[in-house]
Amino acid sequence: MYAVIQIGSSQFKVSEGDVIHSKRMKEEVGSDIVLDQVLLFAKDSDIRVGQPILKDVTVKAKVIDQFSGTKVTSLKYRRTKDSACKTGHREKLTALNIEKISAK
Repeated sequence: MYAVIQIGSSQFKVSEGDVIHSKRMKEEVGSDIVLDQVLLFAKDSDIRVGQPILKDVTVKAKVIDQFSGTKVTSLKYRRTKDSACKTGHREKLTALNIEKISAK
């Protein structure tokens, strides 16, 4: 059994017991959340596709951690002016443990 969920502008294929990393959420570590933006649900031969979402399927998840991702750097070099600009950032992420996928 699996589902495709949407969190913000990102989509994830999840099963029970999976750990996913999404963009930073406001929920506290250890809190339970219900994700209701389910785009697709599949269990054996029962496959349901939402248009755009399924209203009777929910995914229950628990917030495990709030952390920063790996550093991403970019370098812009201007050969005619012999100058360079190096920038970088670390994306803020939330780790979610998928506990239950429930369909009615």
